[in-house]
Amino acid sequence: MSERDNFFNLDALEQGIARQLAEGMSTRVFPGQEAMISIVRIEAHKSGNIHSHPQEQWGFCVRGSGTRKQGGEEIEVSAGDFWRTPGNVEHGFSAGADGAVIFDVFAPPREEYTRAGEGFS
Repeated sequence: MSERDNFFNLDALEQGIARQLAEGMSTRVFPGQEAMISIVRIEAHKSGNIHSHPQEQWGFCVRGSGTRKQGGEEIEVSAGDFWRTPGNVEHGFSAGADGAVIFDVFAPPREEYTRAGEGFS
């Protein structure tokens, strides 16, 4: 394995593990030993299911905007905003008029995201 195998690009859609999370919402997943990155692309006005998981999750809105639903609250976010979601807290995201690209970090990695598939679990 070359060290080049540990380098990635946000817009290289051929990299990572592909998952279709919901209609209009897809991700490319990059698992590590202690943490995992998920680059989520959400089309305009699309959203995913409210869900939870035991892993801590950090999210960063790279592009676009939307509404982060977390723990029963709705918080507007735009490019540059980031947030923490503790494990087992219900959450979801609805993209704004221009869609959104979200950079998520999970610790520890989510086992179900280590393979291609559909859905949040």
